[in-house]
Amino acid sequence: MPEHQSDIATDTELEAAAFRRLVQHLRERTDVQNIDLMNLAGFCRNCLSRWYREAAESKGLGLTDPEAREIVYGMPYKEWQAKYQKEATQEQKAALAKSHPGH
Repeated sequence: MPEHQSDIATDTELEAAAFRRLVQHLRERTDVQNIDLMNLAGFCRNCLSRWYREAAESKGLGLTDPEAREIVYGMPYKEWQAKYQKEATQEQKAALAKSHPGH
């Protein structure tokens, strides 16, 4: 691992910046469906929003799933679904079933 010369506060700032960049990228790539992300990377926007909510809960902050999803999606989830979500193909569904049984 490369030598790392920063303190915890700087690390946190860098991690937060990377998170914001990832979220912005996912907001811009509305053509990439969650099932595609799950099949390729094993996580999706909903996973990311759940992790955000869980982190908030660990700090004693009350954040609901819909609120966390709005942070990640940049709009209410139902609105994103209506605008951008497409019906998954049989191939996408089969790949998800194979890579994430019971999901």
